[in-house]
Amino acid sequence: MTANKIYQDVSTLKTQVEQWQATGQKIVFTNGCFDIVHLGHIDYLEKARQLGDKLVVGINSDASVSRLKGATRPVVDAYARLRMVSAFAFVEAVILFEEDTPKKLIEALKPDILTKGEDYTIENIVGADFVIERGGKVATIPLVEGYATSLLIEKIKQL
Repeated sequence: MTANKIYQDVSTLKTQVEQWQATGQKIVFTNGCFDIVHLGHIDYLEKARQLGDKLVVGINSDASVSRLKGATRPVVDAYARLRMVSAFAFVEAVILFEEDTPKKLIEALKPDILTKGEDYTIENIVGADFVIERGGKVATIPLVEGYATSLLIEKIKQL
């Protein structure tokens, strides 16, 4: 059941991450809105998971998505986005965050590897300096061309 991959609070997820790390497993962290999940998201998350042993995904709250993407977003509410992302076999944990960036979450969880899409540079990835200072790695992942939520929304509007 995917519901047990959804964490309601950071402290519980932090304890789980620490348990995984204590057994030598490498924790990969990424984040995003994941509004209207599509092939680009799936490919990205699958590749992120291949960088380590456990993939933890921070998902922007509805209010956070609206602040970042505009008043008409998200299209899909937070609960549905959490359930969809947690349904992937290659995702071990998901958690919602309210802030515009996952900085506090990254600092609490202390992942071994931090990832974002290649549309980011390492210098622009929130939390990269923290992860690197702790001896971790930061990686960018190639994106599937032609797949983006904004492109899908525009395509739907034209129907």
